[in-house]
Amino acid sequence: MKDNYKFLGRRKDLVNEIKEKGITDQLVLDSLLLTPRHYFVDSGLEEHAYLDKALPIIEDQTISQPFTVAFQTQLLCLEKKQKILEIGTGSGYQCAILYNIGVDVYTIERNHKLFRKTSELFGKLNIRPKIFKYGDGYKGLPDNSPFDGIIVTAGASEIPQELLKQLKVGGRLVIPVGGRSQTMYRITKESNEKYKKEKFGNFRFVPLLKNKN
Repeated sequence: MKDNYKFLGRRKDLVNEIKEKGITDQLVLDSLLLTPRHYFVDSGLEEHAYLDKALPIIEDQTISQPFTVAFQTQLLCLEKKQKILEIGTGSGYQCAILYNIGVDVYTIERNHKLFRKTSELFGKLNIRPKIFKYGDGYKGLPDNSPFDGIIVTAGASEIPQELLKQLKVGGRLVIPVGGRSQTMYRITKESNEKYKKEKFGNFRFVPLLKNKN
């Protein structure tokens, strides 16, 4: 797969635009610059890959707006080598951003066609999550927990209690919750019984579906 100076220039412009919108975490900005978004969109949409907007992918799903990817990632307050669970691999772009930051990524995708396509793409790009699983994101990965952070890239109707259980003390769950539009929450596990809940504005995601394999 090919990258070139044209796409790199567009990535630099995109990163500058996202900085102007309030993203300050240098690890996130560096990863956005390093990660070629045009690899993760359909070939007919390559020219739109570095616009700050969501784009359609297969199976009526979307690749999130770069600002939204950066915003959710920044809310995790990442450090290299942390253990992060992603719910909803989708196109693989958010996973690639996490991977290029230098964290250990565990990721789950419930759509089998998308899972297969993204698995193939990861192979071509040498992106190697610790685990890439086809399964139900609501259940998380209890056998691999606890996690320093969990990021959910689809709109949940409620906060999955199973995911809260899989956080380390001090860990953070970043999740959009709601109906047609969602409120972005960051939930920090302060102890085994106490959680701090913060709200960060409204977004729109495809729905997070339960009991799907």
